[in-house]
Amino acid sequence: MYRTHTNGELRLEQINTQVTLAGWVQRSRDLGGMTFIDLRDRYGITQLAFNMEENADLCEQARKLGREFVIQVEGTVIERSSKNKNIPTGEIEIKVSKLTTLNAAKTPPFTIEDDTDGGEELRAQYRYLDLRRNPVQQKIRLRNKVALETRKYLDSQDFLDVETPYLIKSTPEGARDFIVPSRMNPGEFYALPQSPQTFKQLLMVSGFDRYYQIVKCFRDEDLRADRQPEFTQIDCEMAFVEQEDILQTFEGMIKHLFAEVRGIQFDYTFPRITYAEALEKYGSDKPDIRFGMEFVDLTELTKGKGFPVFDSAETILAINAEGANNYTRKQIDALTDWVKRPQIGATGLVYLRYNEDGTLKSSVDKFYSEEELAKWAEKTNAKPGDLVLLLCGNTDKVRKQMNELRLFMGTELGLRDPNVFKPLWVLDFPLLEWDEENDRYHAMHHPFTSPKPEDFHLINTDPGKVRANAYDLAINGVEIGGGSIRIHDRQLQAQMFDLLGFTPEEAQEQFGFLMNAFEFGAPPHGGLAFGLDRLVASMGGSDSIRDYIAFPKNNRGRDVMIDAPSALNSTQLKELNIAVSMENH
Repeated sequence: MYRTHTNGELRLEQINTQVTLAGWVQRSRDLGGMTFIDLRDRYGITQLAFNMEENADLCEQARKLGREFVIQVEGTVIERSSKNKNIPTGEIEIKVSKLTTLNAAKTPPFTIEDDTDGGEELRAQYRYLDLRRNPVQQKIRLRNKVALETRKYLDSQDFLDVETPYLIKSTPEGARDFIVPSRMNPGEFYALPQSPQTFKQLLMVSGFDRYYQIVKCFRDEDLRADRQPEFTQIDCEMAFVEQEDILQTFEGMIKHLFAEVRGIQFDYTFPRITYAEALEKYGSDKPDIRFGMEFVDLTELTKGKGFPVFDSAETILAINAEGANNYTRKQIDALTDWVKRPQIGATGLVYLRYNEDGTLKSSVDKFYSEEELAKWAEKTNAKPGDLVLLLCGNTDKVRKQMNELRLFMGTELGLRDPNVFKPLWVLDFPLLEWDEENDRYHAMHHPFTSPKPEDFHLINTDPGKVRANAYDLAINGVEIGGGSIRIHDRQLQAQMFDLLGFTPEEAQEQFGFLMNAFEFGAPPHGGLAFGLDRLVASMGGSDSIRDYIAFPKNNRGRDVMIDAPSALNSTQLKELNIAVSMENH
């Protein structure tokens, strides 16, 4: 065998044991009479000792080893004279009696260390080397643990793991589909699934009342830190349930995961907030509630006082940045420049200082009296030492801008601790959203989401006011999962398609298989899908999901390691009956 032990398991209890180890050379230290090598595998590091006086040939052989050489050694476990308390194996070392080089290695393009000198693009190009680094391996291990505990929990709740197809029909569900040509059916194409949505509903019709799948999904959309063209969902569906059943089941799953994976106990019911409340208080449908700083509407207190910017605004919002009164004028100017960036789009920033001596100072105090400023402070619950920040404009826009400012200030003031987790359910989303450009409604979630029963009567008369029987789970300002109670009635599903602008013929062509299935006894059902990548990144305290994917794409959707996507040769294109035009490139 290549090894009797891993490089992370030997301790003082194994003193005088004969062992065989294998791994990569992490580093080598030549001290003249002695040479020491740190041998690494994914389990840890073990120090190897070579003595020039006892075996000069072996010591010379060891001195020729370079970083990342793959070697095997045989030897005896002995106690280290100079112990290293920073690693679990730091009290022992191996007195080597035999050394075999299994594979030499070129000098890697960056150091395989916790704090590497390699840039992101270089490490992506040599991802197989980056994956050797301990911080990266820890992230992949975290992902494995979350997936394992997910399966354990869902199995304990009688869910069945059922696979669904990857080559499916292209349907309009939101993002662009990735298209796959069919060689056997010239001129026809499959699509890769954006989610297994219709299949999991068909499984409910089939009588599998509790389904789950940890499944790859594909969306051809613009990328950012928390998006990839291919991503992984914990996809779940249940029959004979209402919204409350689903919330309790999957709140239980999240509690299980945090307890088993992070050792964090949530001994309370997750708070719930409506979509309308979330926008009013935080300007976001996935608010970060690790800190307060809720929006305060100061429109009535600020308009009509002769300050033109406020007088012409639809809404004036404020947040109280507690304890931030020590911000200098230079810092506030920088903050003003920050909110005026195109990404935020605010026209400016107004502040109110509540000084330690009880006096109030504002950037617009020539328009407002001390008494009026005191009313601002009172409504925002400001106290000495606080800094109140105000933005104004169109209601929807200013809410989005204030959300960005709130998150920024939360970070600046150290209120967004990555080791603190605050889950939150967001409920009662609108069923539809109006598309100004195309002059029609779109489904806010997807076309299969059921309206809330109490809003059924509004579908024909005022569809924009219909609320969806839908719910999202947010943790620390990130949407972790979302779902809904589904439509299970053919007539209501046809009505939904009509609202979305489908003709009966188009609805039948695209989704006839699902509506036909509803005619054979479809049970009430609903479900929820968690983004595994986002969930794991959140549990790991990171903003980027790429760190938790073994082989991610970059922000242009490219895998720079294998150079994909790439062009097909003429023979392949001919077999697929495809002609490629480069006119727009």
